[in-house]
Amino acid sequence: MSTSSVLSVNPYSSVGEARACWLAAPGHAEIRVEPLPAPADGEVLVRALHSGVSRGTEALVFRGEVPASEYERMRAPFQAGEFPGPVKYGYNSVGVVEAGPSDLIGRTVFCLYPHQSRYVVPAEAVLPLPDGVPAARAVLAANLETAINALWDAAPRIGDRIAVVGCGVVGLLVAWLAARLPGCKVQAIDTDADRRGMAEALGARFCLPAEASAEADIVVHASGHPAGLATALGLAGFEATVLELSWYGRRPVQVPLGEAFHARRLTLQSSQVGQVATARRGR
Repeated sequence: MSTSSVLSVNPYSSVGEARACWLAAPGHAEIRVEPLPAPADGEVLVRALHSGVSRGTEALVFRGEVPASEYERMRAPFQAGEFPGPVKYGYNSVGVVEAGPSDLIGRTVFCLYPHQSRYVVPAEAVLPLPDGVPAARAVLAANLETAINALWDAAPRIGDRIAVVGCGVVGLLVAWLAARLPGCKVQAIDTDADRRGMAEALGARFCLPAEASAEADIVVHASGHPAGLATALGLAGFEATVLELSWYGRRPVQVPLGEAFHARRLTLQSSQVGQVATARRGR
């Protein structure tokens, strides 16, 4: 996913009702009013404050580009309906607990829930925000999970040269985490020069593709575009790993595996947050 947007949610709904965003059909979204059940024991009622929209995965869902073979794997935890639609999809919600266990009432929480004004979920499905984390920023929790898992998969070492291609939310979070590793030199590459300030504020050197330094030990591709993957392969040094975070849905992708791909003994590796990286799966 290249970027995410944050939507502020109007919290006011009729008692016993919620407003939810449904993809009625590919390319067509609508707001539907649906009944809101009272929470049972062990459940919480959450009033949404902010909802994060993934411009990568959710854009593919919106356009109806999820392959039929991936319908089950792509299900969100509280998804309603089926691909390609009607479907209620999403997984970045931050809200306030209005009813439920006493230790959670009034707490601001994160939940992997679709875009909906109020909802009822099991209490264990919400994660209270740490003190000091703004509610709007907390919608990045799922993106940060993806970035952490990517670095677990890539397994960088002290002093590595790390390139991140694509300065959307996930790419910048990867660069931010990588820049905190001892001795690592991190460059963030994007075709949009307006992203320079954000990349540099997060500790990475920003480069346009033509300015990027080659011979990287690890290259993380997160632009969502096949051209970005070609750039990533071109930046990889001898026996480097190119980690692919972009998901293309049904789009065919041409991968340039000629030229020096074999001579440099490159590894092209996928990373997907649906499974915890092998090195950390045991715990």
